[in-house]
Amino acid sequence: MTQTLSTSQNKSESTWQNQAWLASAQWDSLFILAPAFITSALVICFRPFFENSSNLPLWAWVVLVMMVDVAHVYATLFRTYLDKEALKKNKSLLIAIPLACWAVGALLYSMSKGGDGNLFWRTLAYLAVFHFIRQQYGFMALYSRKDSDTARKFKYLDGACLYLATIYPILYWHTHLPRNFNWFVAGDFATTLPEIASHAGLCIYLVVAAGYIVKEIWLYAKLKIFNIPRNLLITGTALSWWVGIVSMNSDMAFTLTNVVSHGIPYMALVWLYHSSKSSHNVNALNLKPSLVGQIFLSYVPAFVMFLVLLAFLEEGLWDGFIWREHLAFFGPFGALPAINDPAILSILIPFLALPQSVHYVLDGFIWRVKERDNVWSA
Repeated sequence: MTQTLSTSQNKSESTWQNQAWLASAQWDSLFILAPAFITSALVICFRPFFENSSNLPLWAWVVLVMMVDVAHVYATLFRTYLDKEALKKNKSLLIAIPLACWAVGALLYSMSKGGDGNLFWRTLAYLAVFHFIRQQYGFMALYSRKDSDTARKFKYLDGACLYLATIYPILYWHTHLPRNFNWFVAGDFATTLPEIASHAGLCIYLVVAAGYIVKEIWLYAKLKIFNIPRNLLITGTALSWWVGIVSMNSDMAFTLTNVVSHGIPYMALVWLYHSSKSSHNVNALNLKPSLVGQIFLSYVPAFVMFLVLLAFLEEGLWDGFIWREHLAFFGPFGALPAINDPAILSILIPFLALPQSVHYVLDGFIWRVKERDNVWSA
């Protein structure tokens, strides 16, 4: 009996460890998979605290928006401008993308009616939504890289389930405007989507999700195949997007579930990619960071503080020139002049938004998993 239990336990541990983890079961679970579950659980358990909040208190804004949402954007630097090989091989692209983002952003802002930049903010919001969805798809692809040939036959079903887990909440959001939260600014989403789009999206979502569950049950029953990280990734994505957008009408709930489950895994992936101890686990190329990159990629506190410092400087400029909402926190930036001239704003705002827009665009290049000869291949 003891031997049987021991054999069963060893088999269970082997099944858990022989999954497509990027680093290890413990590391992936903590930094990539857990954020979606933890934030969703907090919102569910403390629903009265989160419910119907329309503004973030300063401490929540600093922790969630500045230290996670804005800070994670700068992690892209370590895969691009602070990586000597990537910069050398892709120099033209790395110069062209910021210039193009700035030019297009300025054009969109100047074309907006009333000088409020609505066309710019709307375009940036939808680009951000696409980026957030594609990040989850990218993680799913990484966690599917060890799937058997049989499991790979259902890759389109897996993708459809992941996409609908994110697209349906966005459809719901569009058909239940106004909400107590926005992606960037009030009115950045279109208000012309008919409610039937949300109902149709939910029906399709439920059918696809049911098909995915049946597929997973069949694979395990017939072949004893069960991809733990992929299933946790899809489940966590579906849970956090539903809780943060559909089940709650709360700025705090949306920001917590949306920002943490996106920003923390992204920073963790960048750190992991450049970690010499873990690089073989993600099939990384032997990249050589610049001196700055080497310093800040050697210690987690230094890495995080570097990102937070850049986020602080960016948000200080935003608050000093544009918003002037948190000057108690950004004291030195209060001396900056408030800009109200539409012509200047059409140039300045797309410039201040460059870290975000460039991050969204560059992410389409630096995490390609199929192009093994590309210096940015994941």
